[in-house]
Amino acid sequence: MKIVALETLRLEEFPNLLWLQIVTDRGLIGLGESFFVVAPTEAWLHANAAPLLLGQDPRRVEALSRTLRLGYVGYASSGAEMRGASAVDMALWDILGQIAGMPIHQLLGGLGRERIRVYNTCAGYRYVRNRVGQRTDNWGLDRAEGPYEDLDAFLNRADELALSLLEQGITAMKIWPFDFAAEATGGLDISPGELDRALEPFRKIRRAAGERMDIMVELHALWTLPAARKIVAAVEPFKPYWIEDPVRANNLDAWAQLAGETRVPLCGSETLATRFSFREAMAKRAIGIVMPDIAWCGGITEGKAIAAMAEAHHLPFAPHDCTGPLGLISGLHLSLNAPNGLIQETVRAFYAGWYKELVTELPRIEGGFAYPMTGAGLGTKLIPDLWKRKDATVRCSAA
Repeated sequence: MKIVALETLRLEEFPNLLWLQIVTDRGLIGLGESFFVVAPTEAWLHANAAPLLLGQDPRRVEALSRTLRLGYVGYASSGAEMRGASAVDMALWDILGQIAGMPIHQLLGGLGRERIRVYNTCAGYRYVRNRVGQRTDNWGLDRAEGPYEDLDAFLNRADELALSLLEQGITAMKIWPFDFAAEATGGLDISPGELDRALEPFRKIRRAAGERMDIMVELHALWTLPAARKIVAAVEPFKPYWIEDPVRANNLDAWAQLAGETRVPLCGSETLATRFSFREAMAKRAIGIVMPDIAWCGGITEGKAIAAMAEAHHLPFAPHDCTGPLGLISGLHLSLNAPNGLIQETVRAFYAGWYKELVTELPRIEGGFAYPMTGAGLGTKLIPDLWKRKDATVRCSAA
């Protein structure tokens, strides 16, 4: 079996998403996905990855992924090279699963559990859908598209939102009410008034739901260490489940210093790539929750290695997903397999909304739990009509 073509697809309606298809001479097609920085990732796939992959046996997943992942540059970050390598790895595992006639979680060693608890990242339908790249401001608040405008809800009606989630069996939620203050100061400081304003959603959630709801705090790596200390100390009385990305992960000593000052686990995160970056974070005791993004960290191969390394450090594994549908599905295969799989990130506005416009199958999520995909490989395909749309950009590199 040989790889005969790499095909990529971008849609103007979804400018942050890139899909990859790896085509074999046996008619099997593997599907991969990347998110953010899509034009450079697309260029890297055709200019750099294709010459290394065309003519190769797609069943050599580990060897091919390692070749791409450990290139001359881009091997330590989640930039375009690593995002492209992650999409390739995802597609190769999809092919391998189709050959075996099994879901990927079976190839990884089988289910570690029959279902996994989910939490809701409280984004709205437009969050990261149309605006290009990650921004610190809370975008997507301009119009309501359905019942799950959870970004607006956590900022203004966090009590109602918490009760709405509990009605669906969802007992954990992620919010980021501090970002507005970071925008004002560049993350250098937060005033007492700003801090009090940002704590209001926590008060509302605890008043309405008590401790039935776990609260994850997202800080988006916007803060200096002194400011992060203020925020961490202020949220500790609300017993958050974790605090995510308090400072940038380009100084893990600062992370470790902060981690040593609080009993709340620090979660890190999709901004790290490869087992090597996570190894350093774990060795320094900088992180207490291990949360790679499978579409950015090096793919399923690397996600499996990171999960195993976390287990050896007695740390839980909780894959990131606030991106595309294949990111969710890939993370779910791993979180259901890993012995230390803790919880799976979901965004109900995405899952109930635009994900359905893109793929043929989604995982079953109900009662606060996600269940395994049943089809071979990833267990889903892109909706075929996407390739024919007027706003589609399709590129092919063939042998």
